[in-house]
Amino acid sequence: MRRSVVVLGAAGFAVVVVGATVAVSLMPGDDARQAAVIEVSRSVCGNGWTAPQSGSQTLQVRNNAAVTMEVEVIDPATGTVFGELDGVGAGTTRALPVNLGNGGYALRCVPDDGTPFVGATVQVTGGADRPGPAVVPVTNADLLGPLKQYHAYVTDGLGTLAGQTAALKRSVHSGNRESSRRAWLTAHLTYERLGAAYDAFGDSDGAINGTTDGRPGGAADPGFTGFHRLENGLWHNESLDALAPVADRLDADVSALRTAFADAQIDQNDLGLRAHEIMENTLQSELTGRSDYGSGSTLATAGANLTGTRAVLDVLRPLLATRFPGLKDLDAWLDRTERDLKAVEGRSLAELAQPQRERVNADVSELTERLAPIAAIAEPRRVS
Repeated sequence: MRRSVVVLGAAGFAVVVVGATVAVSLMPGDDARQAAVIEVSRSVCGNGWTAPQSGSQTLQVRNNAAVTMEVEVIDPATGTVFGELDGVGAGTTRALPVNLGNGGYALRCVPDDGTPFVGATVQVTGGADRPGPAVVPVTNADLLGPLKQYHAYVTDGLGTLAGQTAALKRSVHSGNRESSRRAWLTAHLTYERLGAAYDAFGDSDGAINGTTDGRPGGAADPGFTGFHRLENGLWHNESLDALAPVADRLDADVSALRTAFADAQIDQNDLGLRAHEIMENTLQSELTGRSDYGSGSTLATAGANLTGTRAVLDVLRPLLATRFPGLKDLDAWLDRTERDLKAVEGRSLAELAQPQRERVNADVSELTERLAPIAAIAEPRRVS
């Protein structure tokens, strides 16, 4: 289970720490202070939290309920979230770092199988004013519009892809290797631009874009199909007659996916999560060459992944604009990464000079970090 902590940093920056289970101090020169254990249960949310101090501190939250709970520190007047813990197990105590300015606060408890409820309000005084907004919760209703827009984006992309894999199949059957290679690259990059929908594709993604990972027979394994199987054959001089059934299967799988996706649903958690994971996978697979089966096109794939990331951000932008102070800087890194990828367009990893490769790696690494908060910010929360 993914665990996340959201805390308010200086200048109102909402900082999301994914997977955090330890205390974090965000105020320079201010040591985190341990608080008494605060209890939550089915009936009480925040028992023992009576006189919080201002500044950076760590709350110790114990779940006395028999079910897993999500616990949030909120402004009860607005619902703004200043800190949260996902998946606090029954009978466990977890550390929750927060940075509190003057004002009213309360805990909101969200049982896995129950209705969210808010505890008593406590007041913080004698400290600094709140430095800025934290995270206003995103609800399931807020995500309906972005999900509809993204579904339309993927549907349109699958229509384009179906035409391209049909053309690829014809080219392979014609016996023209160079034409087939060009058609392969065109279709593969179209598929890679659909990054946030992979979970909605189910097993189809493995059939269409799977690699040899976990396959005992490697490239000769009968379960190795799709784009990379075809790439391996086209760039290693395998007979086009032998590759014709591979191209036929790829085209059929894409057509089936296009039909099935019309009624598919993209999980509401996926949009924010994929915004980060697309580029994380790019860093791990494309920029290491792990997904290169001969075409040398992983840099082009990285560019397609960047386009897919922009598509996710475009539909989430209305929600992020008022919740993510780092959005402007993120956009600048997107532009920088795109510019540096275009500078090496048409080249393989092996053809890059070391400074060029280091720059691209640094771009994608930094971009991946800057995308990380979006998963927690855009995570749908139950507030009533």
